[in-house]
Amino acid sequence: MVSKFASYWNKDGTAQASAPRWAALRSDMQSAFPTYYSTGSSDPFADLLNQAIRYLDQLKPLKPPESTGSPSETPGYLGNDFSGPHYGKVTQARLGDNIASIADVLKQAADLFKGMPNWNHPLVMANVIPPANTAAIIASMMTQVFSPNIIEGEYSWDIERTEMEASAILADLIGWPTEEAGGLFTFGGSGCYLYGIKYALTSCLGMESRCLGIRTDAKVLVSQQGHYCKMNSTDWTGLGMENFIDIDTDDVTNAMDFNHLEQVVRELHAAGTPIAAIVCTMGTTDAFAVDPIDKVRALVDELYPLEKHPKGIGRPLIYADAVIGWSWLTFKGYDFAQNPLDFTPEVLADIQKNYDAISKVIHADAIGCDFHKTGWATYNCSVVMVRNLHHFQELLSRPGSAYLQARTCYNPGLYTLEVSRSGSYSMAAWATLKFMGYEGFRSILGGILEIQHYLRHELIAKNPTVVCVNAADSGFVTLFRVYKRGVDAKAQYERELNHSAAKAELEANNTLQQQVADMLWQWHRDGELPGGVYAPYISYTSGFRPTNYLEKIEQEFIYALKAFPMNVNITSAAMDELMRLVLLARDAIEDGQVPQPNDNAGDCPLPYSDFSNITPLECPSDEAGAGGATSDNLLSGIGRQSLKALKRRSQRRGS
Repeated sequence: MVSKFASYWNKDGTAQASAPRWAALRSDMQSAFPTYYSTGSSDPFADLLNQAIRYLDQLKPLKPPESTGSPSETPGYLGNDFSGPHYGKVTQARLGDNIASIADVLKQAADLFKGMPNWNHPLVMANVIPPANTAAIIASMMTQVFSPNIIEGEYSWDIERTEMEASAILADLIGWPTEEAGGLFTFGGSGCYLYGIKYALTSCLGMESRCLGIRTDAKVLVSQQGHYCKMNSTDWTGLGMENFIDIDTDDVTNAMDFNHLEQVVRELHAAGTPIAAIVCTMGTTDAFAVDPIDKVRALVDELYPLEKHPKGIGRPLIYADAVIGWSWLTFKGYDFAQNPLDFTPEVLADIQKNYDAISKVIHADAIGCDFHKTGWATYNCSVVMVRNLHHFQELLSRPGSAYLQARTCYNPGLYTLEVSRSGSYSMAAWATLKFMGYEGFRSILGGILEIQHYLRHELIAKNPTVVCVNAADSGFVTLFRVYKRGVDAKAQYERELNHSAAKAELEANNTLQQQVADMLWQWHRDGELPGGVYAPYISYTSGFRPTNYLEKIEQEFIYALKAFPMNVNITSAAMDELMRLVLLARDAIEDGQVPQPNDNAGDCPLPYSDFSNITPLECPSDEAGAGGATSDNLLSGIGRQSLKALKRRSQRRGS
């Protein structure tokens, strides 16, 4: 006898005409999910995916029929609606009564991209946000179809291999034994940093700290130019934001001042104060400053020998924040003498400089790497690598769950922060590594420096009113200052940097840099066509470096425009247009136009619009050993000195 429930269904799984409405709706919704079997030549899921991609493709600007090939013929944003973002009615959103058409939902989803920066466009150079490569995009999308959870092998099967194989490739690049090192994919560079600090705290303070909590004021030492997620990690681990110590940076190299670090380490060691971690930044965002990690390792080994610190207890862990710099490791084994990729001599020298500096990351205990930055993979895609995976597992493992059974030999969910971990991160990184290989990474990285060399030495150097202010840096960004017509930029910049009598001029020209950036942003966002073309999207820093005034007066900061040519579509023509539009913006300002950048776009309603009324927590302690999370060290630009660091520098000069 057929049960009442069984009678609702036809043999093909569709609902009978007499079935209750819920069953009919459920049957209709089956088409909204991928089938569990192959449909042969016609796949509804593939058709919908193709439609969604077509919707996105329609947001790209059309190349004009009579194109000159200039990148400024098209805008650097998606879609033709530059009035957004549109947040004003978000609190009115409600759940619909009925099932919607998937095609309609996908069209609405595509519309959300209108106005967003088009990271593939050659005039978009605002930050280290490159376009993702196709292999990473599609491989990442593939994981969304079958939802592998890399909490364990059972729930992800061979997708788990992508994490393990990608980690092995990175370990080999670093120079670590691949049978000892390992990696975990996580939520961005801040996630890597958080893993590193947690690993350091447990290693230094012992496993009992996981049971009793952090009851010791262990210190985290980090360059004052290190990324501000140092505050996130010390805060969220419960260590406290006053327990990181800013280490001064060198005025010329922007790297950690090793003399200051050694002084702090020896003082803490003598006082018996534990140092949980020393964070070495291996490539800052702007200056590409690389901290002397080899010297840090030698210092740690001298003062905290392993034989006196079994399993690392009481010993500082060295974490390398290499989220930007890691990919230079792909020049491992490159024949710099023969130069098979034919880089120009000047660029080749910078490549070798970068590789030699980053290769010292081998001295770290843990390393953070972002594929979504210098791996040209999808957002977000980050991996924290550890030199001794067994030690990491031993320190951070937890008892298993009653409802999870270990059915494979690899079960990272027993020691990871996340319980659910999408396979999309590791799949995107794995696909990128497989696709690009040594040669792909090398050509893109070297190509960035070639384009940058053109901007610095062909365009900026030949314009007397523009000066490159980070010519000695070999990273991904060019920082430059533009001055009014008729001004000798090099002479004026040298005066502003070194002579306090030019302080007022510096302030005025700092304002000019901000206004030029604001004008370009206004033109870019409002769809204006200055000179009949679209404007580039770049940014500026308000903290390139402090001035060199010897007098005991308040130091000023150097502002600079910045361009990140991270995009493989960028050519010399894009750089020509960038410089032309920068000068056009300068001229407009000099002629009296006032930029209206609209820095509060979106029309946010409550509760999203009241953050400006909140005073962020600051920890401005001046006690010895206190880091102090204050608003003056939230930026990670070149030479952005904290007020404390400037005071220390003044004291050293006065002594």
